[in-house]
Amino acid sequence: MVQVNENYLKLKAGYLFPEISKRVNTYIQANNSSSIIKLGIGDVTEPLPKACKDAMSEALNEMGTEKGFKGYGPEQGYPWLREKIAENDFQSRGCQISAEEIFVSDGSKCDSSNILDILGDQNLIAVTDPVYPVYVDSNVMTGRTGEALKNGTYHGLTYIPINEDNKFLPEIPTKKVDIIYLCFPNNPTGATITKKDLKKWIDYANFHKSLILFDAAYEAFIQDNELPHSIYEIEGAKNCAIEFRSFSKNAGFTGVRCAYTVVPKNLMGADSKGEKVDLWSLWNRRQCTKFNGVSYVVQRGAEAVYSLQGKKEVKNLIDFYMENARIMKSKLQSTGFKVHGGDNAPYIWISVPDHMTSWDFFDHLLEKANVVGTPGSGFGLAGEGFFRLSAFNSRSNVINAMERIITI
Repeated sequence: MVQVNENYLKLKAGYLFPEISKRVNTYIQANNSSSIIKLGIGDVTEPLPKACKDAMSEALNEMGTEKGFKGYGPEQGYPWLREKIAENDFQSRGCQISAEEIFVSDGSKCDSSNILDILGDQNLIAVTDPVYPVYVDSNVMTGRTGEALKNGTYHGLTYIPINEDNKFLPEIPTKKVDIIYLCFPNNPTGATITKKDLKKWIDYANFHKSLILFDAAYEAFIQDNELPHSIYEIEGAKNCAIEFRSFSKNAGFTGVRCAYTVVPKNLMGADSKGEKVDLWSLWNRRQCTKFNGVSYVVQRGAEAVYSLQGKKEVKNLIDFYMENARIMKSKLQSTGFKVHGGDNAPYIWISVPDHMTSWDFFDHLLEKANVVGTPGSGFGLAGEGFFRLSAFNSRSNVINAMERIITI
Protein backbone atom coordinates (compact mmCIF):
# COMPACT_ATOMS: atom_id res chain seq x y z
CA MET A 1 0.00 0.00 0.00
CA VAL A 2 1.30 3.48 -0.88
CA GLN A 3 2.64 5.50 2.05
CA VAL A 4 1.21 8.92 2.78
CA ASN A 5 2.96 12.11 3.85
CA GLU A 6 2.47 11.69 7.58
CA ASN A 7 3.15 15.36 8.20
CA TYR A 8 -0.46 15.99 7.11
CA LEU A 9 -1.59 13.85 10.03
CA LYS A 10 -0.13 16.43 12.41
CA LEU A 11 -2.83 18.88 11.30
CA LYS A 12 -5.30 18.35 14.09
CA ALA A 13 -8.15 20.39 12.61
CA GLY A 14 -9.46 21.41 9.22
CA TYR A 15 -8.13 24.57 7.60
CA LEU A 16 -9.84 27.51 9.31
CA PHE A 17 -11.98 28.95 6.53
CA PRO A 18 -13.40 25.67 5.17
CA GLU A 19 -14.19 24.79 8.79
CA ILE A 20 -16.18 28.02 9.12
CA SER A 21 -18.05 27.28 5.88
CA LYS A 22 -18.89 23.81 7.17
CA ARG A 23 -20.36 25.18 10.40
CA VAL A 24 -22.33 27.86 8.58
CA ASN A 25 -23.76 25.38 6.08
CA THR A 26 -24.78 23.06 8.90
CA TYR A 27 -26.57 25.94 10.62
CA ILE A 28 -28.34 27.01 7.41
CA GLN A 29 -29.58 23.48 6.74
CA ALA A 30 -30.78 22.99 10.31
CA ASN A 31 -32.58 26.33 10.50
CA ASN A 32 -33.64 26.81 6.90
CA SER A 33 -32.00 30.24 7.04
CA SER A 34 -31.22 32.34 3.98
CA SER A 35 -30.41 35.68 5.64
CA ILE A 36 -26.79 34.98 6.62
CA ILE A 37 -24.36 37.88 6.11
CA LYS A 38 -20.79 36.65 5.75
CA LEU A 39 -18.06 38.93 7.06
CA GLY A 40 -15.63 36.13 7.77
CA ILE A 41 -13.51 35.24 4.77
CA GLY A 42 -11.69 38.16 3.18
CA ASP A 43 -13.24 37.67 -0.26
CA VAL A 44 -14.10 40.73 -2.34
CA THR A 45 -17.64 41.37 -3.51
CA GLU A 46 -17.51 44.34 -5.90
CA PRO A 47 -17.17 43.93 -9.70
CA LEU A 48 -13.79 44.01 -11.40
CA PRO A 49 -12.46 47.43 -12.44
CA LYS A 50 -13.73 48.22 -15.92
CA ALA A 51 -10.19 48.84 -17.12
CA CYS A 52 -9.22 45.28 -16.15
CA LYS A 53 -12.37 43.76 -17.62
CA ASP A 54 -11.89 45.60 -20.91
CA ALA A 55 -8.23 44.62 -21.11
CA MET A 56 -9.06 40.95 -20.53
CA SER A 57 -11.87 41.09 -23.09
CA GLU A 58 -9.49 42.53 -25.66
CA ALA A 59 -6.85 39.92 -24.80
CA LEU A 60 -9.42 37.14 -25.13
CA ASN A 61 -10.37 38.43 -28.57
CA GLU A 62 -6.68 38.42 -29.49
CA MET A 63 -6.45 34.80 -28.43
CA GLY A 64 -9.22 33.99 -30.91
CA THR A 65 -7.14 35.13 -33.86
CA GLU A 66 -4.28 33.43 -35.62
CA LYS A 67 -2.00 36.43 -35.21
CA GLY A 68 -2.88 37.18 -31.60
CA PHE A 69 -3.01 33.66 -30.18
CA LYS A 70 -0.62 32.94 -27.27
CA GLY A 71 0.46 29.54 -26.01
CA TYR A 72 2.78 29.03 -23.06
CA GLY A 73 4.06 32.33 -21.71
CA PRO A 74 7.17 33.01 -19.62
CA GLU A 75 7.02 31.17 -16.29
CA GLN A 76 8.15 34.38 -14.58
CA GLY A 77 5.44 36.51 -16.21
CA TYR A 78 5.39 38.63 -19.35
CA PRO A 79 8.09 41.36 -19.35
CA TRP A 80 5.55 44.14 -19.98
CA LEU A 81 3.68 43.29 -16.76
CA ARG A 82 6.83 42.84 -14.68
CA GLU A 83 8.10 46.21 -15.89
CA LYS A 84 4.84 47.96 -14.96
CA ILE A 85 4.93 46.38 -11.50
CA ALA A 86 8.56 47.37 -10.92
CA GLU A 87 7.94 50.94 -12.04
CA ASN A 88 4.66 51.59 -10.23
CA ASP A 89 4.88 49.53 -7.05
CA PHE A 90 8.56 49.89 -6.23
CA GLN A 91 10.66 52.34 -8.23
CA SER A 92 8.07 55.09 -7.74
CA ARG A 93 8.61 54.64 -3.98
CA GLY A 94 12.40 54.70 -4.22
CA CYS A 95 12.79 50.92 -4.07
CA GLN A 96 15.51 49.63 -6.38
CA ILE A 97 13.60 46.57 -7.59
CA SER A 98 14.03 45.49 -11.21
CA ALA A 99 11.51 43.74 -13.44
CA GLU A 100 13.71 40.61 -13.41
CA GLU A 101 13.29 40.33 -9.64
CA ILE A 102 9.49 40.05 -9.97
CA PHE A 103 7.83 36.67 -10.49
CA VAL A 104 4.16 36.75 -11.53
CA SER A 105 2.04 33.94 -10.07
CA ASP A 106 -1.53 32.82 -9.43
CA GLY A 107 -1.64 33.88 -5.78
CA SER A 108 0.44 35.06 -2.84
CA LYS A 109 -1.12 32.34 -0.69
CA CYS A 110 0.41 29.80 -3.08
CA ASP A 111 3.75 31.59 -3.20
CA SER A 112 4.06 31.90 0.58
CA SER A 113 3.73 28.11 0.73
CA ASN A 114 5.72 27.25 -2.38
CA ILE A 115 8.70 29.35 -1.29
CA LEU A 116 9.51 26.54 1.15
CA ASP A 117 10.57 24.43 -1.84
CA ILE A 118 13.84 26.36 -2.04
CA LEU A 119 14.52 26.55 1.72
CA GLY A 120 16.08 23.83 3.85
CA ASP A 121 14.02 21.96 6.42
CA GLN A 122 16.51 22.57 9.26
CA ASN A 123 15.79 26.30 9.47
CA LEU A 124 14.37 27.66 12.71
CA ILE A 125 11.08 29.38 11.88
CA ALA A 126 9.27 32.22 13.65
CA VAL A 127 5.66 33.28 13.14
CA THR A 128 3.52 35.85 14.86
CA ASP A 129 0.62 34.70 17.01
CA PRO A 130 -2.12 35.23 15.86
CA VAL A 131 -1.05 34.44 12.31
CA TYR A 132 -2.43 33.79 8.84
CA PRO A 133 -2.87 29.98 9.08
CA VAL A 134 -1.12 29.21 5.77
CA TYR A 135 2.27 30.14 7.20
CA VAL A 136 1.98 27.53 9.93
CA ASP A 137 0.13 24.78 8.06
CA SER A 138 2.48 24.81 5.07
CA ASN A 139 5.44 24.30 7.40
CA VAL A 140 3.65 21.45 9.13
CA MET A 141 2.84 19.78 5.80
CA THR A 142 6.47 19.93 4.67
CA GLY A 143 7.85 18.41 7.87
CA ARG A 144 9.37 21.55 9.36
CA THR A 145 7.62 21.20 12.72
CA GLY A 146 7.13 18.60 15.38
CA GLU A 147 3.80 17.30 16.61
CA ALA A 148 0.90 19.51 17.60
CA LEU A 149 0.85 20.42 21.28
CA LYS A 150 -2.27 20.40 23.43
CA ASN A 151 -2.66 24.17 23.19
CA GLY A 152 -2.80 24.02 19.39
CA THR A 153 0.76 25.22 18.72
CA TYR A 154 3.43 23.08 17.08
CA HIS A 155 6.70 21.93 18.54
CA GLY A 156 9.64 23.41 16.69
CA LEU A 157 8.06 26.76 15.76
CA THR A 158 8.86 30.02 17.51
CA TYR A 159 5.68 31.97 18.24
CA ILE A 160 5.83 35.74 18.74
CA PRO A 161 2.64 36.97 20.46
CA ILE A 162 0.99 40.14 19.17
CA ASN A 163 -1.59 41.58 21.54
CA GLU A 164 -2.93 44.70 23.17
CA ASP A 165 0.07 44.93 25.49
CA ASN A 166 2.52 45.34 22.60
CA LYS A 167 0.01 47.20 20.39
CA PHE A 168 -0.13 44.18 18.07
CA LEU A 169 3.50 44.63 17.02
CA PRO A 170 5.78 41.57 17.24
CA GLU A 171 8.84 41.87 19.43
CA ILE A 172 12.30 40.98 18.15
CA PRO A 173 13.21 37.39 19.20
CA THR A 174 15.77 37.01 21.96
CA LYS A 175 17.33 34.05 20.14
CA LYS A 176 18.39 33.48 16.55
CA VAL A 177 15.77 32.26 14.09
CA ASP A 178 16.39 31.66 10.39
CA ILE A 179 13.03 32.41 8.74
CA ILE A 180 10.59 35.08 9.94
CA TYR A 181 7.06 35.54 8.61
CA LEU A 182 5.80 39.13 8.82
CA CYS A 183 2.51 40.46 7.44
CA PHE A 184 1.72 44.20 7.36
CA PRO A 185 -0.88 45.57 7.26
CA ASN A 186 -1.53 42.57 9.41
CA ASN A 187 -3.99 39.81 8.80
CA PRO A 188 -5.90 39.22 11.08
CA THR A 189 -5.39 42.17 13.46
CA GLY A 190 -5.27 45.05 10.97
CA ALA A 191 -2.18 46.43 12.72
CA THR A 192 0.51 48.32 10.82
CA ILE A 193 4.25 48.80 11.26
CA THR A 194 6.32 51.97 10.98
CA LYS A 195 9.53 52.28 8.98
CA LYS A 196 11.45 52.61 12.24
CA ASP A 197 10.05 49.38 13.68
CA LEU A 198 10.47 47.52 10.39
CA LYS A 199 14.13 48.63 10.27
CA LYS A 200 14.68 46.81 13.58
CA TRP A 201 13.59 43.55 11.95
CA ILE A 202 15.80 44.15 8.93
CA ASP A 203 18.79 44.86 11.17
CA TYR A 204 18.07 41.69 13.13
CA ALA A 205 17.78 39.60 9.96
CA ASN A 206 20.97 40.99 8.44
CA PHE A 207 22.91 40.51 11.68
CA HIS A 208 21.81 36.87 12.01
CA LYS A 209 21.75 36.19 8.24
CA SER A 210 18.05 35.37 8.56
CA LEU A 211 15.34 35.61 5.91
CA ILE A 212 12.15 37.67 6.27
CA LEU A 213 9.11 36.48 4.30
CA PHE A 214 7.11 39.70 4.08
CA ASP A 215 3.43 39.48 3.12
CA ALA A 216 2.25 42.86 1.78
CA ALA A 217 -1.05 41.64 0.33
CA TYR A 218 -2.94 44.54 1.98
CA GLU A 219 -0.50 47.38 1.34
CA ALA A 220 -2.94 49.16 -1.01
CA PHE A 221 -5.29 49.81 1.93
CA ILE A 222 -2.76 51.90 3.87
CA GLN A 223 -4.19 55.38 4.49
CA ASP A 224 -1.28 56.82 6.51
CA ASN A 225 1.32 58.26 4.13
CA GLU A 226 4.10 57.72 6.68
CA LEU A 227 3.70 53.93 6.70
CA PRO A 228 5.78 51.73 4.38
CA HIS A 229 3.99 49.89 1.58
CA SER A 230 6.99 47.65 0.86
CA ILE A 231 9.75 46.25 3.01
CA TYR A 232 12.18 47.42 0.31
CA GLU A 233 11.50 51.02 1.33
CA ILE A 234 13.83 50.24 4.24
CA GLU A 235 17.59 50.20 3.78
CA GLY A 236 19.08 46.71 3.90
CA ALA A 237 15.88 44.84 3.05
CA LYS A 238 17.14 43.57 -0.33
CA ASN A 239 19.77 41.56 1.56
CA CYS A 240 17.30 39.72 3.79
CA ALA A 241 13.71 39.79 2.50
CA ILE A 242 11.32 38.24 0.00
CA GLU A 243 8.04 40.11 -0.51
CA PHE A 244 4.66 38.72 -1.55
CA ARG A 245 2.03 40.89 -3.28
CA SER A 246 -1.40 40.21 -4.74
CA PHE A 247 -4.00 41.76 -7.04
CA SER A 248 -6.75 39.89 -5.17
CA LYS A 249 -7.86 42.55 -2.71
CA ASN A 250 -6.99 45.85 -4.38
CA ALA A 251 -8.27 44.95 -7.88
CA GLY A 252 -10.80 42.26 -6.95
CA PHE A 253 -8.82 39.37 -8.47
CA THR A 254 -9.73 36.72 -5.86
CA GLY A 255 -11.49 34.74 -8.58
CA VAL A 256 -9.21 35.81 -11.42
CA ARG A 257 -5.93 34.85 -9.72
CA CYS A 258 -2.85 36.98 -10.17
CA ALA A 259 -0.09 37.94 -7.75
CA TYR A 260 3.66 38.26 -7.67
CA THR A 261 6.69 37.58 -5.50
CA VAL A 262 9.82 39.72 -5.32
CA VAL A 263 13.14 37.92 -4.91
CA PRO A 264 16.11 40.30 -5.04
CA LYS A 265 19.03 39.04 -7.12
CA ASN A 266 21.57 39.69 -4.37
CA LEU A 267 19.59 37.71 -1.75
CA MET A 268 21.70 34.82 -0.46
CA GLY A 269 21.22 31.58 1.40
CA ALA A 270 23.75 28.87 2.17
CA ASP A 271 24.19 25.17 1.42
CA SER A 272 25.14 22.54 3.98
CA LYS A 273 28.83 23.41 3.53
CA GLY A 274 28.20 27.07 4.24
CA GLU A 275 28.73 28.14 0.65
CA LYS A 276 26.57 31.04 -0.55
CA VAL A 277 23.68 30.29 -2.93
CA ASP A 278 21.53 33.00 -4.50
CA LEU A 279 17.82 32.49 -3.84
CA TRP A 280 16.75 34.18 -7.09
CA SER A 281 18.23 31.36 -9.15
CA LEU A 282 16.61 28.71 -6.99
CA TRP A 283 13.17 30.34 -7.19
CA ASN A 284 13.53 30.84 -10.92
CA ARG A 285 14.42 27.14 -11.30
CA ARG A 286 11.50 26.13 -9.12
CA GLN A 287 9.02 28.18 -11.12
CA CYS A 288 10.34 26.94 -14.45
CA THR A 289 9.95 23.35 -13.26
CA LYS A 290 6.67 23.46 -11.34
CA PHE A 291 4.74 26.39 -12.79
CA ASN A 292 3.56 27.17 -16.31
CA GLY A 293 2.78 30.82 -15.70
CA VAL A 294 -0.35 32.94 -15.39
CA SER A 295 -2.57 33.15 -18.46
CA TYR A 296 -1.97 35.90 -21.01
CA VAL A 297 -5.55 37.15 -20.57
CA VAL A 298 -5.22 37.53 -16.80
CA GLN A 299 -1.84 39.26 -17.06
CA ARG A 300 -3.32 41.82 -19.47
CA GLY A 301 -6.00 42.45 -16.85
CA ALA A 302 -3.32 42.95 -14.18
CA GLU A 303 -1.40 45.30 -16.47
CA ALA A 304 -4.51 47.49 -16.75
CA VAL A 305 -4.35 48.11 -12.98
CA TYR A 306 -1.50 50.50 -13.75
CA SER A 307 -3.31 52.49 -16.46
CA LEU A 308 -4.72 55.90 -15.55
CA GLN A 309 -8.25 54.51 -15.62
CA GLY A 310 -7.19 51.41 -13.74
CA LYS A 311 -5.52 53.37 -10.95
CA LYS A 312 -8.63 55.50 -10.52
CA GLU A 313 -10.96 52.49 -10.42
CA VAL A 314 -8.74 50.55 -8.04
CA LYS A 315 -8.62 53.54 -5.70
CA ASN A 316 -12.42 53.68 -5.78
CA LEU A 317 -12.57 50.01 -4.77
CA ILE A 318 -10.13 50.55 -1.92
CA ASP A 319 -12.02 53.63 -0.73
CA PHE A 320 -15.27 51.66 -0.84
CA TYR A 321 -13.98 48.84 1.36
CA MET A 322 -12.23 51.23 3.75
CA GLU A 323 -15.48 53.16 4.16
CA ASN A 324 -17.06 49.83 5.05
CA ALA A 325 -14.35 49.37 7.66
CA ARG A 326 -14.96 52.88 9.04
CA ILE A 327 -18.70 52.21 9.36
CA MET A 328 -18.09 48.90 11.09
CA LYS A 329 -15.57 50.30 13.54
CA SER A 330 -17.71 53.34 14.38
CA LYS A 331 -20.88 51.32 14.93
CA LEU A 332 -19.20 48.69 17.09
CA GLN A 333 -17.32 51.23 19.21
CA SER A 334 -20.52 53.20 19.79
CA THR A 335 -22.05 50.07 21.31
CA GLY A 336 -19.12 49.46 23.66
CA PHE A 337 -17.07 46.95 21.72
CA LYS A 338 -13.29 47.31 21.98
CA VAL A 339 -12.16 47.46 18.36
CA HIS A 340 -8.72 47.34 16.75
CA GLY A 341 -7.65 47.63 13.11
CA GLY A 342 -9.86 49.06 10.38
CA ASP A 343 -7.79 52.23 9.87
CA ASN A 344 -5.17 51.03 7.38
CA ALA A 345 -6.52 47.57 6.65
CA PRO A 346 -9.91 46.08 5.72
CA TYR A 347 -10.14 44.00 8.90
CA ILE A 348 -11.81 44.74 12.22
CA TRP A 349 -10.29 42.93 15.22
CA ILE A 350 -12.79 42.85 18.09
CA SER A 351 -12.18 42.00 21.73
CA VAL A 352 -14.73 39.30 22.54
CA PRO A 353 -17.21 40.10 25.36
CA ASP A 354 -16.31 38.73 28.80
CA HIS A 355 -16.78 35.07 29.61
CA MET A 356 -17.02 34.01 25.95
CA THR A 357 -14.45 32.19 23.84
CA SER A 358 -13.94 33.32 20.28
CA TRP A 359 -15.84 30.25 19.00
CA ASP A 360 -18.62 30.98 21.52
CA PHE A 361 -18.87 34.46 20.04
CA PHE A 362 -18.91 32.97 16.54
CA ASP A 363 -21.91 30.81 17.48
CA HIS A 364 -23.55 33.75 19.27
CA LEU A 365 -23.37 36.03 16.21
CA LEU A 366 -24.43 33.25 13.86
CA GLU A 367 -27.47 32.24 15.91
CA LYS A 368 -28.60 35.64 17.21
CA ALA A 369 -27.65 37.96 14.34
CA ASN A 370 -27.13 35.62 11.37
CA VAL A 371 -23.71 37.22 10.91
CA VAL A 372 -20.54 35.24 10.22
CA GLY A 373 -17.07 36.32 11.33
CA THR A 374 -13.80 34.54 12.10
CA PRO A 375 -12.88 33.32 15.61
CA GLY A 376 -9.54 34.74 16.70
CA SER A 377 -8.40 31.40 18.08
CA GLY A 378 -8.43 30.08 14.52
CA PHE A 379 -5.40 32.29 13.91
CA GLY A 380 -3.46 30.98 16.89
CA LEU A 381 -3.29 30.69 20.65
CA ALA A 382 -2.94 34.46 21.19
CA GLY A 383 -6.00 35.03 19.01
CA GLU A 384 -8.27 33.65 21.70
CA GLY A 385 -10.46 36.40 23.08
CA PHE A 386 -10.65 38.19 19.71
CA PHE A 387 -12.83 38.04 16.62
CA ARG A 388 -12.20 39.21 13.06
CA LEU A 389 -14.74 40.87 10.78
CA SER A 390 -13.99 41.60 7.14
CA ALA A 391 -14.96 44.83 5.38
CA PHE A 392 -15.22 43.00 2.07
CA ASN A 393 -18.94 43.07 1.38
CA SER A 394 -21.65 45.28 -0.07
CA ARG A 395 -22.49 48.52 1.74
CA SER A 396 -26.03 47.36 2.47
CA ASN A 397 -24.82 44.08 3.96
CA VAL A 398 -22.27 45.87 6.13
CA ILE A 399 -24.85 48.34 7.48
CA ASN A 400 -27.39 45.57 8.00
CA ALA A 401 -24.85 43.36 9.78
CA MET A 402 -23.82 46.15 12.16
CA GLU A 403 -27.44 46.89 13.03
CA ARG A 404 -28.01 43.22 13.79
CA ILE A 405 -24.90 42.97 15.98
CA ILE A 406 -25.52 46.10 18.04
CA THR A 407 -29.13 45.15 18.75
CA ILE A 408 -28.59 41.58 20.04
